[in-house]
Amino acid sequence: MRVKYLTFLFAGIFILPVSAQVELATEQNSYGRSPKFFQELLNFSSGQNGTTRVDVFIQIPYTSIQFIKSENKFIADYIINLSVFNEDKEKVIAEKTWDSKVEVENFDETVSKNNYTLNLKSFYLHPGKYVLRSSVQDKESNKEFPLESKFTVRNLSGNVALSDIMFLNKRYEEDGKNKISPNISRNVAYIQNGLPVFYELYSQKPHKLFLIYTISDDKKQTVFEDTTYRNVDTGKTQIFYTLKDSSFSFGYYTLLIQAGDSANNRVVAEVSKSFFSRWIGMPVSITDLDKATDEMVYIASASEISHIKNAETKNEKLKRFKEFWKTQDPTPSTEENEVFDEYYRRVAYANAHFSRYFQGWRTDMGMVFILLGPPNNVERHPFDIDSKPYEVWSYYQLNQSFVFIDDTGFGDYRLITPITGELYRFRR
Repeated sequence: MRVKYLTFLFAGIFILPVSAQVELATEQNSYGRSPKFFQELLNFSSGQNGTTRVDVFIQIPYTSIQFIKSENKFIADYIINLSVFNEDKEKVIAEKTWDSKVEVENFDETVSKNNYTLNLKSFYLHPGKYVLRSSVQDKESNKEFPLESKFTVRNLSGNVALSDIMFLNKRYEEDGKNKISPNISRNVAYIQNGLPVFYELYSQKPHKLFLIYTISDDKKQTVFEDTTYRNVDTGKTQIFYTLKDSSFSFGYYTLLIQAGDSANNRVVAEVSKSFFSRWIGMPVSITDLDKATDEMVYIASASEISHIKNAETKNEKLKRFKEFWKTQDPTPSTEENEVFDEYYRRVAYANAHFSRYFQGWRTDMGMVFILLGPPNNVERHPFDIDSKPYEVWSYYQLNQSFVFIDDTGFGDYRLITPITGELYRFRR
C-alpha cells in the first residue's frame, strides 16, 4: 500500500495544474521553498562622524540563474538592483545597479546546490530605520526575483561599540593577503572545527576589555559560553574568533557578544545575531524537527514516526528523519528529493491558509491538500440562504469531489465526504 500511495503523491506534483484555485497558484509554488538569493546587511563604522557603512552582500545560488554554453564554458549573466528608501518608503535615499557574470567550466557546477556567486556593495547612511528593495534579474530567462526588507542603521560612535557580526565559512590566504569567505546564508550545518566569526570593535581610548560569547537555542537555553580578555587601542580593532567545542543540531540559535570594561566589571556594548543549522535541501519552512516529524502523519506509519521521535539525541533524531525521507526519494542519484520538497511545501501552505482551532496540517482541508495537492476546481458557497457555508473541491484525475462544511460559522470547515482506502488517515 505504501508504494502505491507514494507513487500517487509524486505523480501529483506534475499532473495537477498550476491553475488550481485554492488561493493563488504563485503562492502554492513558493511555500516552503528556499529563497532565490540570500541577503546580508552589516553595520560597520565608516570612520566619518554621523554616518555608518552598511555592507550589503547578495549571495546567489547557481541554481537560481540560467547558464548558457559558450564554446567550452557555461556563462550566466544577471543584473542586481539595490534601492534604499526611508522608513515610510516615500523617498529613495540611495540606489545601486550593476551587471555581473559567472563563468564555470562544466555543467555539473551549474546545478550544484553548493555553488553560488557573491556580490558586495556599500552604502553610507545616517543612523535610523530604512527599507531596502533588492532584485536579481536573470538576463537569459528575464526572470526577476525581488525582496523587500526593513533594516536599522546603528550608531557606532559610542565610547565602545561593536559592529555587526559576520559568520564565516573560512579564513584563508591568497596572493599573500588574508581573506575571508562570509557565510551569508547563516547555515552552520556543515561548519567543522568550531564556528568562526568576524566583527570590529571601536574604542575612543585604550581599554582592557572582557568579551563574552553566548549561544542560546530557540528555547532560550544556553548551549555555549566563553569569555576572553583583550587590550584594545584607540580606534578600530578587527576581531576573528572561533567558537570551539560548539556543535549545532538542527534548529535556530542566537549568538550574543558582550564587551565589558575590566576596570569596573561592567558590560559597555553588545551585539547579537541569529543563525541556524539545516542540511542543504531542507525546506525553509521546517524550523522544528519534532513538529516536522508530527507532520509526517500522512506519509509515514505510526511506528516510523515513533522510531524518529524516540531517538535519544537530537543528532540521532535528525539522522533517522533524513534516512526516512531518503527512502521516499524518487531520484536518489540527484540532489533533489522531489517528494520531500513537495510534501513540506504542501504542509507550509496548509499551515498558512487553513489554520483555525488547529494548525493547518491537522485540519480536514489541510489533510486533503497535503494528500492530493491543489484541486482542479473549487466551488465556494459562503452565504447560501438555505445552507451553512461550504466548499466543494474537485479532482478531475480522481473523478472525485470533496465537500467541506463550516458548522460553526468561524471558518472551521469539516470534511463530510469520506476518504477511504490508501488516502485514509488516522486522526491525532
